[in-house]
Amino acid sequence: MPRVVLPPVNETELFDLELKLLLEAIYQRYHYDFRQYALSSLRRRVRHAMSRFGCEHISDLQRRLLHEPDLFAQAMQFFTVQVSEMFRDPDYFSVLRQHALPVLGTYPSIKLWVAGCSTGEEVWSLAILLHEEGLLDRSLIYATDINSDALAMAEAGVFPIDRMALFSQNYLKAGGKGSLSDYYSAAYNGAMFDRSLKRNIVFADHSLATDQVFSEVHLVSCRNVLIYFNRALQDRAVGLFHEALVYRGFLGLGSKESLQFGAHASAFEVCVREQRLYRKAS
Repeated sequence: MPRVVLPPVNETELFDLELKLLLEAIYQRYHYDFRQYALSSLRRRVRHAMSRFGCEHISDLQRRLLHEPDLFAQAMQFFTVQVSEMFRDPDYFSVLRQHALPVLGTYPSIKLWVAGCSTGEEVWSLAILLHEEGLLDRSLIYATDINSDALAMAEAGVFPIDRMALFSQNYLKAGGKGSLSDYYSAAYNGAMFDRSLKRNIVFADHSLATDQVFSEVHLVSCRNVLIYFNRALQDRAVGLFHEALVYRGFLGLGSKESLQFGAHASAFEVCVREQRLYRKAS
């Protein structure tokens, strides 16, 4: 019998092969689809998960995740990125106040979608912004994410008290009309935001990789999410936003994201380039 000669494989190639098998297994077992997330970011996060759960190889991690659903729930913290802050990139919120909200105020009712809302800092920031512009009472904010733990934190609206100094600075730079402390009280070793802001927020599980559009909206804010997707998934997500938006609706992206080279570039026009604010053109 002739000897089989296998082609050489370096460690990175082998890691990526196991990683793809892991992502396929997660999709088949739990129906969470990370297969079109950017590999460079996934490599780092999976290595952190392996270290956290004491797994020498990805195959060890795969075996445990497939057989231990509770462990998979913990691992979601590694597969999704939960980095946010209130009024992050204050100029973006200032631009919304100057360019988007005056237009949205001409509608009898307003719907906004925060896609990939993480732990909710941006959602509560938008609620405050709408309140200060007299629009919150006729607005509905959809806040979506695939991480159920992050959604629960977002809905609770309680953030570490030691982050309030930074959040307050951001709020003032964004053109805040008062003090951020007007909107929260100290509770549960944190800052609990005013429950009245929450009346107009709907928190829901939604995946940009597998789910469809669920509502017609006037503004989509999806910031610092697309950078974790490959090109195909970026195009899918932007296609969902385009379908969800009313004619001439607004789309806000993160500072490192752009529509310039995507499949839907011609379907939007630039409103404020520096702050990545676009309007649906067709």
